[in-house]
Amino acid sequence: MMLPIILCSIVSMAIVIERFWSLQRRRITPGNLVAQVWQWARSGVLDDKRIESLRTGSPLGRVLAAGLINRAYEREVMKESIEEVGRHVVYEMGRYLNTLGTVAAISPLLGLLGTVIGMIKVFAAITTQGVGDASILAGGISEALLTTAAGLSVAIPTLMFYRYFRSRVEGFVVTMEQEAMKLVEAMHGAREREPVQLGPV
Repeated sequence: MMLPIILCSIVSMAIVIERFWSLQRRRITPGNLVAQVWQWARSGVLDDKRIESLRTGSPLGRVLAAGLINRAYEREVMKESIEEVGRHVVYEMGRYLNTLGTVAAISPLLGLLGTVIGMIKVFAAITTQGVGDASILAGGISEALLTTAAGLSVAIPTLMFYRYFRSRVEGFVVTMEQEAMKLVEAMHGAREREPVQLGPV
């Protein structure tokens, strides 16, 4: 059972590295983006080219661009377009996290399965050779326990990173909701304040 545990560790490490790279604050929620958009709007230079640049620049920019495309319509239309795109952005930020959680869940089970298989081998050796040779029994037991230790060694850090990335995504969602609300209020005033909900994490 060591092979699937090793494969789980490789998958876990690859996802952790990729998520650390993708979920950087400067890549997700660049600072002063709403202020820059408001400055463009006040200066009369907020055109389709700038909106497209904003949309491709970051996930937050993509959310804001969805609202800006509909800025000429009512506040509710602008808010709904932001929420629709926001749900896709939230889904993309949580990419691979379910896989990471699955690895954290199955790794100790694989280790336990390896232990059970190892103990079965130990008892099979006892039935064929008796209990006279302690080295055979010790070797079988150590082999069985090794898989449990390996499974836990993969599962514990994987679970920690899973919780960390989930928390990080939730923080980004809150930040994007606040920034999107600032944009809506800047474009339509502060009347009928209803929070923007980008969707579950």
